[in-house]
Amino acid sequence: MAETTPLLELRGITKRFGAVRALNGVDFRVMPGEVVGLVGDNGAGKSTLVKVISGIHPADEGEYLWDGGAKSVTTPQDATGLGIATVYQDLALCDNLDVVENLFLGREAIAGGLLDEVTMENKANELLAELSVTTIQSVRGEVGAMSGGQRQSVAIARSLLGEPKMVILDEPTAALGVAQTAQVLALVKRLKGRGLGVIMISHNLRDVFDVCDRIFVMRLGADGGEFDVASASEQDVVAAITGLTGNNGHKTEGSVTQ
Repeated sequence: MAETTPLLELRGITKRFGAVRALNGVDFRVMPGEVVGLVGDNGAGKSTLVKVISGIHPADEGEYLWDGGAKSVTTPQDATGLGIATVYQDLALCDNLDVVENLFLGREAIAGGLLDEVTMENKANELLAELSVTTIQSVRGEVGAMSGGQRQSVAIARSLLGEPKMVILDEPTAALGVAQTAQVLALVKRLKGRGLGVIMISHNLRDVFDVCDRIFVMRLGADGGEFDVASASEQDVVAAITGLTGNNGHKTEGSVTQ
């Protein structure tokens, strides 16, 4: 059986900011229906890589392939047009608006020159039901009064309105309690179940091992190692993050795993 074409594939991606080389020849891929954990210390290059993928910082060198075809992605609109949605850590929600208003902000449904509130409310309920989000009692509830897990659910739901093929989640469980984290991780699994590619940036390796299929480690702007979750341990990944192992999870000579 032929191997599936990667949804996203980056080859030799380099990005410079003046004299600083933030990314140095990075190869990265995401398959359809796969959750890839993107991990590494602060300053390792994770954010820059995501900004290259999402069109905020065009790469200086390298190839950007989508569904097997070379693409020029130089603006966020280019990435959105391909089917890439990004949910940033700040969520960019309006606390004084309800769920429906947040979901459709900037892309409101219009009927007869007026806002089509019924269509938007029905679509909001339908989308949350598809994602099995049961903690939000009413889509007319003000977002500012909701828990962190509920707010994250709203932000993820909003990203799906454009029917993307891939979703990037930036620290989706940061500052959440145990129950709220479980809700968000279940939601990530449902995104995978819908056949989407998912990139999850996280500092919490327990969460990464819970939902990801593969882990990609960034270190000093380069590939610090790649791991199959089914066969790797948290110890292996920590060693790669800290530089005790070489690329692809192989220990470098003389390294010690503690």
